[in-house]
Amino acid sequence: MGYLLHRLAGNDRGATAIEYGLILAFIAMAMVGVLSQVAGTTIDMWQHVADKVADNS
Repeated sequence: MGYLLHRLAGNDRGATAIEYGLILAFIAMAMVGVLSQVAGTTIDMWQHVADKVADNS
């Protein structure tokens, strides 16, 4: 049993993969938040343009 615990404690490959996965997940969540904000702003801008065009027609 002690040998198994010693082997598991010395294996860092899985931990590194999990760390990279967490970093990637945080980057993806940040990108979703930023892109959602940009999309909302872009929709508002195009709606403003459409309203101005409709007013001048």
